[in-house]
Amino acid sequence: MLAVKEIKFSAEALKKVDEIVARYPEGRQKSALLPLLHLAQAEFGWCSTEVMDYVASLLNINPIEVYEVASFYTMYHLKPSGKYVLEVCRTGPCCLVGAEKILSILERKLGVKEGEVTPDGLFSFKGVECLAACGYGPVLQIGPEYTFYENLTEESVDELLTQLKNKN
Repeated sequence: MLAVKEIKFSAEALKKVDEIVARYPEGRQKSALLPLLHLAQAEFGWCSTEVMDYVASLLNINPIEVYEVASFYTMYHLKPSGKYVLEVCRTGPCCLVGAEKILSILERKLGVKEGEVTPDGLFSFKGVECLAACGYGPVLQIGPEYTFYENLTEESVDELLTQLKNKN
């Protein structure tokens, strides 16, 4: 029988939870949902159903309220992701200048499909909605720091992947 790890924030994270929830008036704890999801993702690596249920319990809200928010925003990962999550803008302006090509390049270079994780656990990638850099497309951002890379080409993607691999 597999042991199931209890989902619980570290003491340091729980202190941060209290600080975040205290920012909002009594009865408005749900307002802390976005920052708590960020904290949960940082602590647990991704927002599993169990993690989202835990966040709901901390805020005394229904789990569905957390699921709705986490599934709406692309910044929350609903399945395991790589250490580096490459998010490529796939809206009109970026697609006009090659975003779809960048997604294909990433698939070929990383050897995984969109949403999958490389065998070494370093990378995953996905198309996301507007990254507000329409004049600099194609553009991608890398979480969790959300660093932007603009005017992408196959060469710049190669260079970026090499730099990231060399960091590890």
